[in-house]
Amino acid sequence: MSASVLVLGGGVGGNVVASELRRSLPAEHRVTVVERAERFVLGASLLWLIVGERRPEDVTRPVAALSRRGIDVVTGNVEKMDPARRNVVVAGRELEADYLVIALGAELDPSRVPGLTEAGHSFYSLEGALALRDALARFDRGRLAVLTAAPAYKCPAAPYEAAMLAEWKLRQRGVRAAVTIDFYAAEPAPMGVAGPAVSAAVRDLLAAKGIAYHPNHQLVRADAPDRRLHFEGGAEATCDLLAFVPPHRAPLVAREAGLTGESGWIAVDRATLRTRFDRVFAIGDVTGIPLKMGKLLPKAGTFAAGEAEVVARAIAADVMGGEPAPSYTGVGECWVETGDGVAAYGHGDFFGDPAPVVSLEPPSADAHRAKEAWEREWLERWS
Repeated sequence: MSASVLVLGGGVGGNVVASELRRSLPAEHRVTVVERAERFVLGASLLWLIVGERRPEDVTRPVAALSRRGIDVVTGNVEKMDPARRNVVVAGRELEADYLVIALGAELDPSRVPGLTEAGHSFYSLEGALALRDALARFDRGRLAVLTAAPAYKCPAAPYEAAMLAEWKLRQRGVRAAVTIDFYAAEPAPMGVAGPAVSAAVRDLLAAKGIAYHPNHQLVRADAPDRRLHFEGGAEATCDLLAFVPPHRAPLVAREAGLTGESGWIAVDRATLRTRFDRVFAIGDVTGIPLKMGKLLPKAGTFAAGEAEVVARAIAADVMGGEPAPSYTGVGECWVETGDGVAAYGHGDFFGDPAPVVSLEPPSADAHRAKEAWEREWLERWS
């Protein structure tokens, strides 16, 4: 008897789980990916785009290319979801499956901070990154502010990379001396889940580039006409160019389906990625996986990919029999771009007890080349 698998979301996690299942399951078993966008955007590459090192066509790929692997692709928004029945409505069309994998990611929600959208540019979307690229290319004097609008967000290294890459480009253009760069963080330390040693290393990288770091600055309002930022406790700052990471939230369809828990994200068994609903899994940024230290597992492609592999093996084993899937281990890696053609490589065990065990190596050209190779590998998955 044939089985059907419905994967909601065609990002990193959705691609991996669908591709692994298509390789593992005979052709009579159906694998379908639902994705609202026609083109996949590799988020990590947006950092290079904002400083002119990449073009939009370099970092995007058609989601429909997955169909060449025998994966059915449905384009449209997921409007409703019934996890108990493993049933969804996409652009008015009802879809049902034997297995449901939710990989819808996190929604960007700048509206949670009054005035934020009007005051600057979010570089977590292609459109925002392009707008920031153009603004940065024209910027030759004044105050540049990079800001995280909430303490938790996907790709924890990205805003720090953005600040350092911007500093590099301003230096290349010969205008760095006329620009002050400030980083306002809603969190108490950079990449705090990775531990104090990693946080200290990132702060040192910022300091070496003359980037002032201001932790525990929770933005409550942005005033675009006055170019002023207002923080909790009454602190204020001015800026002439603002680059920001907006607050995130779980997609509305997941919240309306009753899937989100106290964390605001979908709760899963961290070893199996199973939700409380039978044969329904969730992976990637849409999940909230608690760590021993009390915080959530960071949201990043490295974790989505690892979770997807575990889920694919679990579904394949259930359909075909054989060895059960291994438990998800919480091991992750990332590269922190610092400009000048170098990057720092971070890796570790985020399921460590009592705290994650993570290290960050000093920046090197080899690590930068490794990140470029990682980028090529991931873009090829949609080619």
